[in-house]
Amino acid sequence: MPGVLTQTTPFKTITVNELHPTFGAEVSGVDFENTTKEQFDEILAAMAMYGFCVFRSTPLTDATHVSFSRRFGSLDTIARFVTPGRALRYAHLELFDASNLDSSNAILPADSPRAHASRGNRLFHTDSSFNPRRASFSLLRAVELPPPETGGNTDFADSRAAWDRLPADVQAELLRDDWTGAFSMAHSRKLGSPDFFADMDPVEAAPMARHKIVQVHEASGRLGLYVGAHLHHLEGEGMSVERSKALVGFLNAWCQRKEFVATVKWEWEGDLVIWDNRAVLHRAGEWSGDGVFRRDMRRTTVHDDGERAWGGNAVGMEMPTINAWIARKAMVGEVKVA
Repeated sequence: MPGVLTQTTPFKTITVNELHPTFGAEVSGVDFENTTKEQFDEILAAMAMYGFCVFRSTPLTDATHVSFSRRFGSLDTIARFVTPGRALRYAHLELFDASNLDSSNAILPADSPRAHASRGNRLFHTDSSFNPRRASFSLLRAVELPPPETGGNTDFADSRAAWDRLPADVQAELLRDDWTGAFSMAHSRKLGSPDFFADMDPVEAAPMARHKIVQVHEASGRLGLYVGAHLHHLEGEGMSVERSKALVGFLNAWCQRKEFVATVKWEWEGDLVIWDNRAVLHRAGEWSGDGVFRRDMRRTTVHDDGERAWGGNAVGMEMPTINAWIARKAMVGEVKVA
């Protein structure tokens, strides 16, 4: 149905169809092979307004996906996660593998370690919040899709509208106390598959990243909640373990309320969804094709260059490598939950 965010000055080079009353749009008319500055500026304007945008049946290849993504900023890569001798399915290290395929392009068993780890993606989260430098945009492209009846949609939650509609007393507390969140990939992985990761303690895993949980979305000037499944606990003067658990649970549940959620159905190979991790949360929807049908999705992730990109972490702090996710008991004393 029509939204309430209609552009006051019509776009000149793109057509926008609003998907939800508060956020989300399907955009057509983009020339991905020759995107002019005027058109790219309009894409940025649409992203600032809608938080996520869907582009159907694009002609993007791995190479042009990467080159188009670079127009948004510098890109994260998987280089620090590549172990010696590991085979890669494609050449571009800027592409994160969001598929259910192994290095030989075979379907991963539904009970494989990587499949268990991927279940954390079925919880609402923000990409890279567990990194010292957060992400701005994510660009996810469908390379090969399973039968549509198996599901596999992607859900988005409007973290700006969720803030706008928070009870006034909760808003007042969050603004007054300005809590810092401690974010951990290990935490979301354990939430997604608790039995498989029963012996993993997120506090003993990689160092957690610190980011404020209420932030100004610079492109729109609106406040939003920066929470999600990677958020392990809250820190700040007077914050207790009990209050942290309660508030994290409340805020994550609040963002997932029906009125804040929109669903994108993947329809065609080449479909591209771009979202702003500073304005929305997202999750992989349920699907019935685990271990049966191929689903090849590839994502680029843009480093944030905004004022709060590094949060409470040292600017230039090294991003975690594959070795950082090995549990280290020596870290226990450095990561406090109260």
